[in-house]
Amino acid sequence: MSLDFAVCHDLEDVTVLIVDDHPSFRASARMLLQAEGFEVIGEAEDGTSALAAAAELRPDLVLLDVQLPDMDGFEVAARLTERDGGPAVVLVSSRDGSDFGSLVGTSGARGFIPKAELSGSRIAALLG
Repeated sequence: MSLDFAVCHDLEDVTVLIVDDHPSFRASARMLLQAEGFEVIGEAEDGTSALAAAAELRPDLVLLDVQLPDMDGFEVAARLTERDGGPAVVLVSSRDGSDFGSLVGTSGARGFIPKAELSGSRIAALLG
């Protein structure tokens, strides 16, 4: 699928990889996104497995925690988006986005959503 989200009503065609080191957040995010029409095709618990899963599964979107045990989400986002045709990346954290300064903008990610505010409409707005 092309990542031209001009028609964001077609979220069921958007495949998602969820990357977070907390299984409870991955499960909650999976339920929320699937309920809003996204197709969750995989999960990863750290940056290394996220890069491997993204290469294998080729998701349209990677929902990526900023704080991972092996590398930070900004580095993972930069690696995922360095080549054309890579996935869109949306960063999430339990911390406020203002804590990260310009890192979100320079990481290649489409944007940032606090975990407490995660929703399909917030993701769609960043992808649009």
